[in-house]
Amino acid sequence: MAQSGQRKCLCCQIFFDVDRRIGERQRYCPKPDCQRASKAASQAAWLAKPHNQDYFCGPVHVGRVRAWRALHPGYSRAKRRDPPALQDSLPPQVDDCIEESSNRGEIAAPRQTQALQDLITAPLPVLAGLIAHLFQVSLQDEFAATTRRLVQLGHDLINRSGDEDSQTSAASRAAAPGA
Repeated sequence: MAQSGQRKCLCCQIFFDVDRRIGERQRYCPKPDCQRASKAASQAAWLAKPHNQDYFCGPVHVGRVRAWRALHPGYSRAKRRDPPALQDSLPPQVDDCIEESSNRGEIAAPRQTQALQDLITAPLPVLAGLIAHLFQVSLQDEFAATTRRLVQLGHDLINRSGDEDSQTSAASRAAAPGA
């Protein structure tokens, strides 16, 4: 028994949920085989109408088709190519844009020629959303500047902690409460 908003497919005879945008006109379910049957039935219904029966026959229509084919040679035989990408795909691993110098305290400046979308790699949309939310940035340039600043701060912390580990570990243990 069909529930509210369901209909039995005319092809496979299985109940399916009707797309609310199509409503009463939807008679076939969205399965590929049923969609092919829907297309065939619709074409057969169109050809059954009296004024459409001679649409593909007769000298007028043959001339029309021949003229179109002359203007579009090889149209039906040409393999369709995918449209070119709007931008290059991201590399699987982005090279580190900040290199360590011989002095561990100094960090070389990041390259400024890097594309904005390469700053955050694809698997980090949560990080991008967090940065945008915390720093209230919405423009790509502002986001890039904020991200560069955060990367620089992170590298400063990492490099500073490596130099100061031996010095600060003793001081932090002595200053820790309850030691």
